[in-house]
Amino acid sequence: MAANTGSTRARLRDSPLARYLLAVYGLLVAYASLYPLAGWRDPGGSPFDFLAAPWPRYVTAFDVGVNFFGYVPLGLLSTLVLRPRRSSAASVGLAVLGAAALSLALESAQSFLPARIASNLDVLANVAGAACGAAAGVWLAPGLLSGGPLDRLRAAALEPGVAADLGLTLLGLWLFAQLNPATLLFGAGDLRDLVSAPGAPGERHGVDFFVAVEAAVAAANLVAVALLASAVLRAHAPVARLVAVLVAAALVVKTLALAILMRAEHVFAWLTPGGQLGLAAGAALALAALRLPAIARIALAAMLLMAATVLVNIAPPNPYFSATLRVWEQGHFLNFNGLTRLVSAAWPFAALGYLLYLAANLRRDPLR
Repeated sequence: MAANTGSTRARLRDSPLARYLLAVYGLLVAYASLYPLAGWRDPGGSPFDFLAAPWPRYVTAFDVGVNFFGYVPLGLLSTLVLRPRRSSAASVGLAVLGAAALSLALESAQSFLPARIASNLDVLANVAGAACGAAAGVWLAPGLLSGGPLDRLRAAALEPGVAADLGLTLLGLWLFAQLNPATLLFGAGDLRDLVSAPGAPGERHGVDFFVAVEAAVAAANLVAVALLASAVLRAHAPVARLVAVLVAAALVVKTLALAILMRAEHVFAWLTPGGQLGLAAGAALALAALRLPAIARIALAAMLLMAATVLVNIAPPNPYFSATLRVWEQGHFLNFNGLTRLVSAAWPFAALGYLLYLAANLRRDPLR
């Protein structure tokens, strides 16, 4: 039996993608747990006093669910990272211990933040979610790490190596950024909320101006994301169809975000005249741009990302879009929306770094 277990572990391959996703997800959990990271002060006692405190007086199913499901991916990804080197039981145990340590650290840090309340129930929900995710990771590991259907699909469609794994991580973050309802369609890199006071009045412009801005932002980002995605796909893969699936998934995510966070009549608030024009123009340009050589695609994607980011940051607020956002009551989603805003603001800069990395690889291996 021991020999069989060892051979099973040997067949499970290490997954750099799982490591990257785990690192990114851990950072996102930390940011969401400590948001808004302001007003730090001395709690006047041990930051671990909450562990011995009575059960929270007010408990909502929403808060428990968020803490539980927020740690499920953490446990799952931890197990996928550990499983190639450890037994199933050891992988689950280490994943749960790691999640418990992270939860305790973040809850104790919340004791220093006046806007957060450290809770022993939160830790319990976090650990329970991580345990369920770890169990799921053990069950999924053979299919993901040892030639299962998903592993075969990745090998058939994607380039091998670290570059493809980093690209997939970035594309996943791009999809996550679409959950922010306050951005224009595919708009990213807006730093104004992070570096300036909110609510500053903007210069008034006509409808045509904002239609042009929305169209340019949507089209430029759509083409840039399509070119970035093409860099991780194999040459013989159906690139155009896979990019279309990616864009369709982003639109579904955007619609679901508006459905959950805003009223039902605003679920298609992203489908503005400018958004429609940008989708049409971006799709046509992407089909042409995908035929370019690899180095040209990388250069064009970088230029479009920079242009779209500059445009997003210098464009005045759109009063018509702002009117729609007046119905947005963040409530329980305050921390989550702060997280999506951070990812949306940082994504173009991370993507530019990745494109530079790809360009450097092509210079070292121009025939690849």
